[in-house]
Amino acid sequence: MSRIDVGRCWRLLRPVLPPALLAVLVFFTLREPLEWWLSGEEKYDQEALREWIRETRINQSLSELVRDYLNQADELRRITSRLSGTGGDNDLVRSAQSWLGIKREEIYEFLQALGNPTTKMYRGQLPLFPVIFRLSLRFDPSLELPAIVWDSELPRQQGQYRSLKQVMVHDRAWVNIQYHLHAYSQRQAIERQEVRRRLWLSGLGLLFAVLAIGWIYLGQRRARERQQHRLIAEQQMSEAERLRLQEELRRQEAERRQEEAERLNLELKSQLFANIGIMAGSYAHNIKNLLVRPNDLLRRCLEDQSGRDDQARMLHEVKQTLGTVTERLQQILQTVRRDPSRSEKVPIDINKLLAEMHSTWGELARDKWKLDIDVDLCAEPLWIDGDLSHLQQAVENLLFNARDATFEMRNHLRERARRGGNAAEEDRRQALIAAAGWRGRCNLRSRKDNGQPVIEVGDNGIGMTEEVRKRCTETHFSTKRNNALFAGLSAGMGLGLSFVTVILEHHGARLEIDSTPLHGTTFRARFPGKTETDSA
Repeated sequence: MSRIDVGRCWRLLRPVLPPALLAVLVFFTLREPLEWWLSGEEKYDQEALREWIRETRINQSLSELVRDYLNQADELRRITSRLSGTGGDNDLVRSAQSWLGIKREEIYEFLQALGNPTTKMYRGQLPLFPVIFRLSLRFDPSLELPAIVWDSELPRQQGQYRSLKQVMVHDRAWVNIQYHLHAYSQRQAIERQEVRRRLWLSGLGLLFAVLAIGWIYLGQRRARERQQHRLIAEQQMSEAERLRLQEELRRQEAERRQEEAERLNLELKSQLFANIGIMAGSYAHNIKNLLVRPNDLLRRCLEDQSGRDDQARMLHEVKQTLGTVTERLQQILQTVRRDPSRSEKVPIDINKLLAEMHSTWGELARDKWKLDIDVDLCAEPLWIDGDLSHLQQAVENLLFNARDATFEMRNHLRERARRGGNAAEEDRRQALIAAAGWRGRCNLRSRKDNGQPVIEVGDNGIGMTEEVRKRCTETHFSTKRNNALFAGLSAGMGLGLSFVTVILEHHGARLEIDSTPLHGTTFRARFPGKTETDSA
């Protein structure tokens, strides 16, 4: 039998064992008292009959007669055994047989005397009037002696008498009695008591059976409840394990997606730098080649100048500007050849960086872009560790975004003026003039906030919605239209702000963006602080 079958059988038998053991204990404890309670009078009568058989004497007791009979039988066997091989006198055998017959007749007469109507008084009880139907004296089978039987030959049926068997009168002989006791009133009372007692026992047995069945039912019910609770607990554990596995799978899937996103981001960044490098390198080389001829012409003009001071001053200024452009192009060429993560960081003063931005782009922005650039610098130097070329490109990208945002704002004002609705023609014309004369404003600001150097580039351009603000730093994400860029350039590639984000990350800076549609945008870069001792 398997372990599962044994366990199932044990669960079924466990509720039944306590009442069963209790019933067995009660049975063995009360068996003897119950037997005497139910048939004590009969047992007492049988003991009286046994005493009567053993103690009654007619010259001799039955035990003495049986002893003499068995001794004579043993003597007969010895004589027969002694004479059987020698062919001796048979008179001795016949004499022994005659004496054995006499002893047998005496026993029969004793049994007959016992069977005749007899009255025997018992102290403290009513007299018994036994009717003896049959007395039989039987011997040990090994003696091979026939039973001595006395029968009253009275008519009787099976239910009219009782039997008392094997009343020992000798160690090799016993008496069986069929009798009936006539103690009328006492016997009727005893029978009524027996009926009542049996009814009581039947009722108690029925009550005990009901209690046992109830006990078994409650035990089975508790076992079923425990099994049901165990099954529910196992189901809950299985469900919890299933949920844990699902959560683990979701976590692994999220990690896998995150790794995939990081890998894709790295690929996009690599592609970004590759694209920037290719374009910047190509543009720089072309512009550098184009500047070779102007530099040569200026050199020749300066060598052969006619003496006009203004012309000489302007030529020197042009030469200085072209030298600056050449230097910047060389810096661009060096920058695009290396990854921002491997840049060489040096101490940089943010105030000086913003001042150079204003000096380089301020006049062009005012005359060509209709954009006024204001500078608000911190009173003290703001030092950071960084790559000057990278930071210049990052600030220039933010400045170009401000330029494009103000240009889009101007287009928006023109479109709104054209859709003037029911406005008068003169009002519409004035609105168009106002839109055409609207000027953008960009503020380059440096400040210190909680010990951190901060750069802010704010504008009064078109602004961004919340959705666009959250996605504007994604690679290749752009909302610029073809007509939204300055000087008729094509639509943006979505690389500017993502490049700024990468540059700031490698400088340990954090980019913050505040923007409201039609109310401008502010880009805020927070850098880790640098003390004057470190800058020295």
